[in-house]
Amino acid sequence: MRRRQRAPRSPLPQRDGIDPVRLRLPADPDGLWATVRDHLVERYANAIGAEQVDAMLDEGRIVSADGPVTADEPYEAGRYLFFHRDFAAEERVPFEVGVVHRDERLVIADKPHFLATVPRGSHITETALARLRRDLGLPELQPAHRLDRLTAGLVLFVVRPADRGAYQTLFRDRRVRKEYEAIAPYDPGVDLPRTVRSRIEKERGVIAAREVPGEPNSESRIELVEARGALGRYRLLPATGRTHQLRVHMNSLGLPILNDPVYPVVREPGPEDYGRPLQLLARSLEFTDPVTDGACRFESRLRLGAW
Repeated sequence: MRRRQRAPRSPLPQRDGIDPVRLRLPADPDGLWATVRDHLVERYANAIGAEQVDAMLDEGRIVSADGPVTADEPYEAGRYLFFHRDFAAEERVPFEVGVVHRDERLVIADKPHFLATVPRGSHITETALARLRRDLGLPELQPAHRLDRLTAGLVLFVVRPADRGAYQTLFRDRRVRKEYEAIAPYDPGVDLPRTVRSRIEKERGVIAAREVPGEPNSESRIELVEARGALGRYRLLPATGRTHQLRVHMNSLGLPILNDPVYPVVREPGPEDYGRPLQLLARSLEFTDPVTDGACRFESRLRLGAW
């Protein structure tokens, strides 16, 4: 059995903390593409236009391990090409990423509200990953898990690619104790503490997740820490990690998290209101380090402003 060619390292450096695109030219048994340009135009013309593809080739912005690629080079299946995308301008999230811990293996970051963890959709350069790579000079930094853009708090990043799998496995196998804090309405009629289990589904392109009948795939422990007038401060202990899980479960109890733009009602799209962050914080991470076998506990230095 033929082994697949190992991808070469990119000859292009990161730009603004973002890796270049790596493209492996696919097989062409029918001989559809005589040149590299033919394939690139068919692949990307609908997204950026044939003129932009030609401009990138003319400017030497599409490269292989051997250097810039020209438009008339013969097509060669399996060849690796690299290039940087042009990013739309992004509004800067006016909060900094804190660093709670850093060593040769890990960076434990305090992600602010409104900042995405990793590049996705319209959030590319304004992400915690891109900022930390730039600011700490760690181009190979990768997250072991993710935190919702609107949620603040602790995210574990791995410095060395060889270690990433071990830390990702911790989260996959639910061997990380995660504690969150939330501010939400106080209702003495809601019996707490309690464990909420339900089936949550999230459809692509639909903002809100929803609970549906069926075998539960999510579990959260909800505890009231203290009440102050109409508001309560809650400790949330998720046993699983479904999209929007804690927000969905709090809403299902009639206790929607303060300033949530999705639950119970999806707010109309508009400019970010940085003065009204979602009152949800990833407060702590606790686990046994898979590399050193040592006990680890990290706590956020952020605080929820509504309290």
